[in-house]
Amino acid sequence: MNKANYLTLIRLFISPLFLLVYLEYETFNIPLVTLPYILLFLLAISELSDACDGYIARKYNEVTDLGKILDPMADSIHHISVFLTFTLPPISLPMILIFILLYRDFVVSTLRTICALKGFALGARLSGKLKAVIQALSAFGVILLFIPYSLGNLPEETLHVTSTMIVTMATIYTVFSGIDYLYANRKFIAKLLVSQEVERFSAMDG
Repeated sequence: MNKANYLTLIRLFISPLFLLVYLEYETFNIPLVTLPYILLFLLAISELSDACDGYIARKYNEVTDLGKILDPMADSIHHISVFLTFTLPPISLPMILIFILLYRDFVVSTLRTICALKGFALGARLSGKLKAVIQALSAFGVILLFIPYSLGNLPEETLHVTSTMIVTMATIYTVFSGIDYLYANRKFIAKLLVSQEVERFSAMDG
């Protein structure tokens, strides 16, 4: 653990808080017109931690294999938590979008973890970093739409349809980034599969 990794953990703590505030804002006596600004603040803190942890790791030469695994994992948990929150009314995103995001990140994260256990860490791709940026921008876009809704200036149906369009575009790029990641690391994947076959045959011979 180092300073960069502690910053990464901030996103893991804010994710459930974001959901709790969205669900229970009335319990906390938060006016509806104030809710989107609190959500914007929590999202901004999370995205700022994402920007700073990588910068600090590179500046102080604290790039670690743990960080290479923890950072994208925290990104996935954070963004999926945000979009999962948005499946609830009044935004009401289609759940199928969340399943697609989950499936992509599950495949990539599992592959990255298995490779790390085998002794080689798979670094992030530019497409993956752009994926995080696009997902963040789409989340900000949805919350910004929530502001006129909270003021009574935007119908709930318009909020739902427009938010769905925004997140759908982010989801399409997320799928592309997953394909790009698998293709770019095909040699490592092949190496992993070969090592698994060798271990299996060794076990059979034994």
